Parts: sequence; structure tokens; C-alpha cells
Amino acid sequence: MDAAFLRPGRFDRILVVVPPDQAARLAILQHHAKGRPVEGVDLGAMAARTDGFSGADLAHLCETATENALEQSVQTGVIRAITPADFQEALRQVRPSTRPWFETARNFVLFANESGAYDDLMAYMKAKKLL
Repeated sequence: MDAAFLRPGRFDRILVVVPPDQAARLAILQHHAKGRPVEGVDLGAMAARTDGFSGADLAHLCETATENALEQSVQTGVIRAITPADFQEALRQVRPSTRPWFETARNFVLFANESGAYDDLMAYMKAKKLL
């Protein structure tokens, strides 16, 4: 970003928004599962398995699990609920989108942080062993 944008009165603050923690992931999964015929799925365990997923990734995970159940329902002619197996398959299909971003951000944190603008991001990346 051009340094002129960071002058006072313009975009003079940088805010680091990291992927949701486990509690937030659980809340996001619960939100997206609400109103869907989910049966026997431990969303807490799913939240624990989705470290590094963004909110959009978690929404995509729920959509994919739903599509898996719907597709099988259409094939068999029997309507069924979304099960842990659907979420397992969805986890094989959906990958966290944040990893490529962190790979790019790594260079900024390591080589363009003279001003300390990326210190918060550096601390997060160190804690998550991304550096």
C-alpha cells in the first residue's frame, strides 16, 4: 500500500483480522447449521478440526456437507439428514483459504516491517507457527 494512504486523516490505521478462534468457529458453524436437518454432528469437534478456516470457509463447509446429503438423497430417492459422514467428506473437499494469504503476508512481516506496522500480524503468525 502506498505510504500516502497511511497519512493521518486517510487510512491511518491498520487492523489485523485473523481467522476465528475455536469458540468463534463453533458459533459460525452453529449459525450455518441452524435450520438445516443436521443429525448427530458434533459441531464442537468440527470447530476443533477447522483451525485456520475463515468464516467464509466454514460457511462453504456447511454448504458442501448439505450438498453431499442432498446429492445422496436425490440418488437414493430417500430424504435424509446431514450426518457426520457428510461433514467428513466436506472436510476433504474444502480447504482453508487463509493459508495462501499468510504465505504472501509472511514476506511483508519478515522483510517490510521496518515501521512495525506488521508487529501484530507477526505475533499471530509466530504463535500459529506460520513463521
